[in-house]
Amino acid sequence: MDQLKSMEVFAYVVETGSFSAAAKQMHISAPMVGKHIRFLEEHLSVRLLTKTTRRQQVTEVGQQYYEHCKSVLGEVAAVEARLEVLGSTPRGLLRVNAPVTFGSLCLAPALASFLEQYPNIQVDLALSDRVTDLVANGYDAVIRIGEVADLSLTARPMQPYRMVLCASPAFLEKAGWPRTPEDLKQTQCLNFSLWNYQRDWGLANIATGLPPGRFRSNSGQALRMIALEGAGVILQPELLLKDDLEQGRLVPVLEAFAPPVMPMSLLYVRGHHMAPKLRAFIDFVLGRFGAEGHELHGRSSSDRSGNGHASRP
Repeated sequence: MDQLKSMEVFAYVVETGSFSAAAKQMHISAPMVGKHIRFLEEHLSVRLLTKTTRRQQVTEVGQQYYEHCKSVLGEVAAVEARLEVLGSTPRGLLRVNAPVTFGSLCLAPALASFLEQYPNIQVDLALSDRVTDLVANGYDAVIRIGEVADLSLTARPMQPYRMVLCASPAFLEKAGWPRTPEDLKQTQCLNFSLWNYQRDWGLANIATGLPPGRFRSNSGQALRMIALEGAGVILQPELLLKDDLEQGRLVPVLEAFAPPVMPMSLLYVRGHHMAPKLRAFIDFVLGRFGAEGHELHGRSSSDRSGNGHASRP
């Protein structure tokens, strides 16, 4: 039998004075109460109760054991109460991985509100443009761009990720406006060095790959800055270039041939008992950046695909 349960039954018998009263309190039968008491007495090799005509009388040893039972049962109840609070209150360290541009321009600023809303959560945000294994690296969630290949993960759709081809007005005045993707072969293209498909940028209607450019970088921010100086054409996330495009510092080119809009997803491990901190983060991110949410906005760095699938930055 369950010793802890038997201790609880014994305590009720002592406090109520009879098997029947204890049985009523615990919603079990009186014979079952007797079985619990006999189990304890055989286990301990002592007599805990003696029966009078109307009541169960506690022995001296039984009284000492009753005090012990109350102490143990009280500690168990206190631990369960604390665990119940911990189980329902978002708390603890939340480890998240996201692409550099989206993570620095959009997610990080939004997390200020998240931390204010959940004062018992700490966030460790790692930004990376390379493939990241969620489980192996101990992340609670990752945000990734491109089609999801790992079917063991839950993927929640976020707002799509758009890329823009552009250059500075000064560069276009000097080098001329490209009218088709083939025209890019005759101009300077500034390459993002982490792309899987950097030869053609995924552009439509281009027969052969683009020639290697004279400048490449693994930083979208570096590509943005050199493009602003008139060094060539770049293909980078719209959210990185938004202010420059609105102010005319960079000008879109070949808009009809730009790569297709890419899906972006919030990924996490499936589970029946999700930690409250992760549930809070999922609800927050989808509320801010879910597929039906507001448009992405911000400015800074670069990114690419993610967890077990390839895509553009």
